[in-house]
Formats: sequence, structure tokens, C-alpha cells
Amino acid sequence: MLSRIKKLCLSLLIIALSFTASSQDKPNIVLIFVDDAGYNDFGFQGSDDLKTPHIDKLAKSGVTFKQGYVTDPTCGPSRAGLMTGMYQQKYGYEEINVVGYMSKNSALLGEDMGLPVKQKTIANYLKDLGYKTAIYGKWHLGDADRYHPTKRGFDEFYGFRGGDRSYYAYNDPDKLHMDKRMESGFGNYEEPAKYATDLFAEKTIDFIEKNKDNPFFVMVSFNAVHTPLESKKEDLEKFPNLIGKRKELAAMTLALDRACGTILNKLKNLKLDKNTIVVFTNDNGGPTDKNASINLPLSGTKSNHLEGGIRVPFVVSWPEKLSKNKTYNYPVSTFDLLPTFYMAAGGKESDLKNIDGVNLLPYLLGENKDRPHETLFWKKDVRAAVRDGDWKLIRFPDRPAMLFNISEDEKELKNLAYQHPKKVKELYKKIFEWEMTLERPLWLLKRKFERYDINRMDDYWNIKNED
Repeated sequence: MLSRIKKLCLSLLIIALSFTASSQDKPNIVLIFVDDAGYNDFGFQGSDDLKTPHIDKLAKSGVTFKQGYVTDPTCGPSRAGLMTGMYQQKYGYEEINVVGYMSKNSALLGEDMGLPVKQKTIANYLKDLGYKTAIYGKWHLGDADRYHPTKRGFDEFYGFRGGDRSYYAYNDPDKLHMDKRMESGFGNYEEPAKYATDLFAEKTIDFIEKNKDNPFFVMVSFNAVHTPLESKKEDLEKFPNLIGKRKELAAMTLALDRACGTILNKLKNLKLDKNTIVVFTNDNGGPTDKNASINLPLSGTKSNHLEGGIRVPFVVSWPEKLSKNKTYNYPVSTFDLLPTFYMAAGGKESDLKNIDGVNLLPYLLGENKDRPHETLFWKKDVRAAVRDGDWKLIRFPDRPAMLFNISEDEKELKNLAYQHPKKVKELYKKIFEWEMTLERPLWLLKRKFERYDINRMDDYWNIKNED
């Protein structure tokens, strides 16, 4: 009898140790998601006037994507696509960047607008695999309580529900709408005691410290470098040769880089850096006229479908698995992160239902030499774009389409539509076929803002009003 008990205890111990080892084998995941940064505004992207040593070091430690895309050229829809691993238009989330501009004819209004609760998020998927989850910073996926991060798979949250706010504490926060107020957890409003970019990094390293013995996923959703342009005096002083908005942006970017360095150093000090996937990317192209960001050599800015609106800095580092200081040249999208994270964490591909993203690991490890995506789409109202191989078509409602060969004309300076009418027709058809798979938009612009919207998409440089 005693022998049987010993054998049972030994078996249970082996199972426990096996489970522990399995848990420790799961990579930690840190997603650094910044806001409104320019394509060219980091050292590893070619900037020579902004200082980003920590982010540049991260880029050298992993893979830099030369053609990394977002699913939309504005903040809210871009986040929806990333968070669900699919085209957000498939569930009607076509435009929610400026809630006050939405029509009364929309299916949902005001605070009711948000990421539909039926949609499963990255955090939901990873919690299913035993991960602790957190998000710090900007949410922008719905103000109503049912859309709150802690109800969408995240264990912890400190940040704000809306699209922008001050980097410092408001004097009278009780008078603010909930989307502007800084919040700790659910419903505990707590204005920042210091510069928000620094604070989000501190919250992140506290979470990492607390969960160092468990697999964790943390999304650091910085509002830097979105307006308002607010920086620390000591950071401004480091850029004596810059002036105006560009100087403010440089100071804000320096603070962002310092915050990233704080997080990366914590991982290293805890000896977690080797088996942690760290992703650094951005929500859309830089709005040059608002924050002096630079998207060169790309044309376009935030809100339009030129490369400067939808192509972003994009780095993935995982020292234990991926080679360092590598570049990847085929197009990828931020909606690829969900399946990549899930499969890296030991999930089954069969669990991923209706996902448009793909697991990037076989491509990054050299196991698959093909393109992750032969075709990618973007859409807002009747405006749309398609990238098919190296061809890209941008569709407008009131003028002829533009056609570019991105491999030969990255700057999109040569419209080839008149030279290749058959290709234009072919790509139009692809857009139409894709649109047949989408839900009707849940939100529509108010009529008085239609011209504003056209300007933002087609002639962004003339816009003078804030979002």
C-alpha cells in the first residue's frame, strides 16, 4: 500500500514539474504600440534628428519589417484589426475615430460605439492558454463599460478609454468625459502623478515584476506621439537645433524611447529577455501637419491610403528563436500578431476562427519562403485600396483610380492606371469580391462632416481642425 502511495506521489510530482516546465517554456509577450509616429521618425528607420537608441537596439536584436502595414490609417479601426486578428470591416467597425461625427442613423451612437463584444481579442486568446494579461495607455475601442479592457480579456488596465488626452494631470478631472480621464482598473479614476509616458512604463515593469514566474502578455499602448504636443522641459533642452512642432515631437519621442528602454532593461534584469517576444509598431502613418512627423520616403499621411498612411515601423524580437539584425521584405499586417502570438504560446491553429492574419513564425524562421499575404485590403466608406503582389490600386468615389507598382515606385509618384487598364479592372474586381464578405458599417458620418472626411482622405494637408 505504501509503495502504491509513493508511486502516486511521484507521478503527481512529475506531472506538476512537467506543467511548470511547460508554463516556463511559453514565451512572454510585450507589444509596444505607439501612436501617430512617422515612418521615418526612428533611428532604425533612417531619422538623423530624433534620438531613439533603445528602440534602435531592439530593432537590431530582431527582425525589421520593411513592408509592415496596419489595417486602417486611423487610430480606432487600426486597433480593432490588431486586437481581433481580422479585417475590422468584417464586423462593421469601419470608422469610429471621432465619435462626435457619427450620424444618428448609425446602428450605435456615442458611448455605445466600440469593439463588438462578440469579437474575441488577443488577450482572450492568450488567457485561454494561461497567460496573465494587461494593457497600459490608450484604449480607443469604446467608452461604454461593456467595452472596457478588463471585460475584453485584460486582467489589468491603467490608462484612458478614448483617443487622446493630456500627458499631465487635469486640474479638474471630475468635469471631463470618461474617455479623457485616467483610470486604474475599472472605474477607479486616478490622474497621473507624473508624465504619462513615464508612468505607463512604470506600470508595465511593475506588472512584469509581479508576473515574472508566469507567462504574461502586456500591451503598452502609448499615446505618444499623438497630440497634444506636450513634453518634459529637460527633454526639450536636448534638441537646441530644432524648433516648433518638430522640437516637441523630438522631445516626446525621446521620452517614448526612454520608456521603452525601461521596459527592455527590466526584462533583461529579470533574465526574461531571451524568451520574450517584443513587438514595436505604430497604429497608422504620421499626421505631418499636426505633429511634424515625417513619413519619407513614403507619400501620404495618417487618414489616407497612400503608403505613408498605412505602412508603419514594425519590429519583432525573440532572441531565443529569431535571428538578430534581420530584415523581412514581404508585406505583413498588424492583424498577423494575434495568430503569431497564439501559435508561439502553444495554441492550436484550429482554434483561430475567421482570422485574416497568419502566423508569421514559419516565414521568419525560413520554413516558408512564400509571401504571408498575396493580397491585402483597406476600406473606408467607398474609398478603398488593395495591395495585390506588388500592384496597388487606390479607389476613389469621385475620380479615377490610381495604380502603382510598389516594388518599382515605393513613393507612389507614377500613376500607371492609364497604361494598365486591364490591371485596374482586375483589382477593382478583387475589391468588389472582398466587399461582398463584409458587414454593413455600424457607424456613418454626419452629413455636415462628409466634406471634412473627403479632405482627410484625399487632401490631408489642407486640414486645420483637430480630430
